Amino acid sequence: MTELPALSGQVALVTGASRGIGYGVAEALVARGDRVCITGRNEDALKEAVDKLGADRVIGVAGKAHDLDHQAAAVERTMEAFGRVDHLVNNAGTNPVFGPIADLDLDVARKVFETNVVSALGFAQRTWHAWQKDNGGTIVNIASVAGLSASPFIGAYGVSKAAMINLTVQLAHEFAPKVRVNAIAPAVVKTKFAQALYEGREAEAAAAYPLARLGVPSDIGGTTAFLTSEQSAWITGQTLVVDGGIFLNAGVG
Repeated sequence: MTELPALSGQVALVTGASRGIGYGVAEALVARGDRVCITGRNEDALKEAVDKLGADRVIGVAGKAHDLDHQAAAVERTMEAFGRVDHLVNNAGTNPVFGPIADLDLDVARKVFETNVVSALGFAQRTWHAWQKDNGGTIVNIASVAGLSASPFIGAYGVSKAAMINLTVQLAHEFAPKVRVNAIAPAVVKTKFAQALYEGREAEAAAAYPLARLGVPSDIGGTTAFLTSEQSAWITGQTLVVDGGIFLNAGVG
């Protein structure tokens, strides 16, 4: 790993960050000097991510995002290790089903909402009470373009991301002026999570994008770094679409 920059004095908690978008976010925040706590379900994958990011500045707390004890442990460990939690990035998410929403098992729908929406609220509540209520900070919710329009065959995921976008607005209103809360809505980013959407046909999938490529985790990492910086100090309650221009093609053809 390259030499790390001087410490920024800022601390972030990034959920679902052992790989993919979450890892890209953690990498961007470490690169600017933040200390970071990352979470993930797989302890081995989490340890590997911590080692790659730099164990002197990053800790990992394994567990399932919707588990209340895990949420408490992640915030408590962050406070114990670093003494503060300035930034929360709610990235943990699931999409365990592909098919029409008319036939969706409601237990699966509950699982999607527990992981994608309720856990984000839980982490926001805990970071608010642990640090941000008195000291300020930011929250960034990783939503999706699926939450902004119809999303055939991943309807439950899309509805959960629409809820996450509205959760962003609610938290931004309630947590102001101390805490700024924004969301990012990516299109397809090249991760294991989204692999089924482009595997074996990446060139075809990328051709639909005006910028002629799919997203990569660093695209979302850079956007998150902006939304958690003073450069975005007058932005709250917004959803920033990061989609390679795909929405420009809406209604074309």
